[in-house]
Amino acid sequence: MRHILEIDDLSSSELARVLDLAAAPDPARVLTGKGMALIFEKPSLRTRNSMEMAVVQLGGHPIYIAANELGLDTRESVEDVTNAMAGFHAAIGARVFEHSTVERMAALDRVPVVNLLSEQSHPMQALADLLTMRREFGELAGRTVAYVGDANNVARSLALGAGLAGMNFRMSTPPGFAFADADLDHIRSTGIEPEVFDRPEEAVGGADAVYTDTWTSMGQEEESEQRRRAFEGFTVDERLMGFAQVGAVFMHCLPAHRGEEATNDVLDGPRSRIWIQAANRMHAARGLLSWLINEAQQ
Repeated sequence: MRHILEIDDLSSSELARVLDLAAAPDPARVLTGKGMALIFEKPSLRTRNSMEMAVVQLGGHPIYIAANELGLDTRESVEDVTNAMAGFHAAIGARVFEHSTVERMAALDRVPVVNLLSEQSHPMQALADLLTMRREFGELAGRTVAYVGDANNVARSLALGAGLAGMNFRMSTPPGFAFADADLDHIRSTGIEPEVFDRPEEAVGGADAVYTDTWTSMGQEEESEQRRRAFEGFTVDERLMGFAQVGAVFMHCLPAHRGEEATNDVLDGPRSRIWIQAANRMHAARGLLSWLINEAQQ
């Protein structure tokens, strides 16, 4: 049984195949007559809409299940919920607080489990990011993506995906917000050496894509003022974008805190690809599910 808990659960060739399927204009309806359980401990605009539409486009029926309908490990154990859902559905997607939750689901090996987000990783976002850059640049190998901001789950999955695609990955974070050594070792396992810089200008210099994310993620609201102070000087503005390659694009996984991690003139400017990137969440999900249901389990 194949599961996607992090993007490097795919090999480089499998990643390329998923991206090919994501770009297919007329996907095979591999979920006809089947359902997919979409479990959301954490709410999300883009994840819910992209996953539901991807399942529908593959001929299936998505079922959204909110946290208060489940009570994971309070009303019913993760294992019992997973076993119940496996009796109804061809796959389970889960957006959770703790990565161990999706690991426990996958360990049962009942149906394919897809991590829709955990505190550790966000593989679905990374797939959409790679699809966006591939549509922009064509071949990804040798291209450079620069990430400015918190070394969070989005950054970690993006770095792993960049490595699998043969890209270069650069990053700049304030002190105390960088990747742990274990994360850097994990990224190196994909075959690239991540470049880490103290100053955003150094990371962005000559990059093909400049990426940022909110400085305060869901669940970190009590740290928001502390984080705003720590990230002073890390706002992506037109001045910073000027260090990137001519023709470089700007990316953000959204939602954005406008004026904090990025300015309006960048978010809404001609280099911005944030709405294409958001739409690609649906296409990337469709590609992954096509591969996972129709090819990976054979």
